[in-house]
Amino acid sequence: MARAVTLNRRLFNTGLAWTLGLLIFFPILWTILTSFKTEAEAIALQPALFDFEWTLANYQEVNSRSNYPRFFMNSVIIALGSTLLGLLIAVPAAWAMAFVPSKRTRGILMWMLSTKMLPPVGVLVPIYLLFRDSGLLDSRIGLVFVLMMVNLPIIVWMLFTYFREIPGEILEAARMDGASMKSEILYVLTPMALPGIASTMLLNVILAWNEAFWTLVLTTTKAAPLTQFIASYSSPEGLFYAKLSAASTMAIAPVLILGWFSQKQLVRGLTFGAVK
Repeated sequence: MARAVTLNRRLFNTGLAWTLGLLIFFPILWTILTSFKTEAEAIALQPALFDFEWTLANYQEVNSRSNYPRFFMNSVIIALGSTLLGLLIAVPAAWAMAFVPSKRTRGILMWMLSTKMLPPVGVLVPIYLLFRDSGLLDSRIGLVFVLMMVNLPIIVWMLFTYFREIPGEILEAARMDGASMKSEILYVLTPMALPGIASTMLLNVILAWNEAFWTLVLTTTKAAPLTQFIASYSSPEGLFYAKLSAASTMAIAPVLILGWFSQKQLVRGLTFGAVK
């Protein structure tokens, strides 16, 4: 009896997981399928899911109209640059909060997290004016900096959580052997927390890749990433759904592939320290 109940519960949980997964993936699937339709089929009142005339014309027009490699390279540089810069700042900060805490540590962490609750439009004017006066508008360096600042609270919080799972006695032993703070972080802490650091890096790359608000406001042409590439297919004449879907598919494909191949590492890092 108990075995039957356990089996039914497992089947229910599996079915629920598949249902939620399909519901989440369906908009992406719809976008991919729409990218292979004609504009007439894309805006039909009763659009077909699979039974339509497949075409690559939308991708051909998108490639001929836009310089996709330039948008792609901008996204890669901005996402990786903001992630690496964020880790460079967040690793020492999380180390200090995890292993050398003070009575204000919890308050600092909560304050950092509270900044994520601030609507970006609330600081749009001062950020825009600072970028304009410093010559950072439409520059990769400017976007790297602003996206690093936007995602830094998440990076610090995740690393702080991972570091807290590492026994402090190991670091104390390293100090007794004469390890400096730099050696302690680089050669003791980082290898032990590598799964957590890797998952934090992957998550931050995804967040930076998908950031639309700041990339649309602070760039126009030179540093425009793939979010600008997608937005360029919304015109005063209306939305071209098939071409917009093709552009969206080309923009999300790299991060989907990255997530697929790194899912085990991501799950391992997100559950780091959960089971001892």
